[in-house]
Amino acid sequence: MAVVTKYVVVRDGAEKMTFTSKAEADAHDKMLDMVDELVPLLETSELVSDEQQLEALAMFLAKERERVLIALGAKKKVTKKKPAPAAPKASE
Repeated sequence: MAVVTKYVVVRDGAEKMTFTSKAEADAHDKMLDMVDELVPLLETSELVSDEQQLEALAMFLAKERERVLIALGAKKKVTKKKPAPAAPKASE
């Protein structure tokens, strides 16, 4: 018999998701915290009146937080440096 450790994210008494690693569960919980903060902010915009669309937009922004921070100028875009071209070999 195998023993499996599961980490369950619970919100308002309901199980939201189950993970096999604590780090993944913590990351998901943090994302849900962001959604909880974004929903009231988005409600003030009056751009979205449907509750499901409002939560979907908040979830999208939370999932894409790195790109949102870059777009807002709060974070620098990380660019991968290309390796320098190899110098030509000297002929003997």
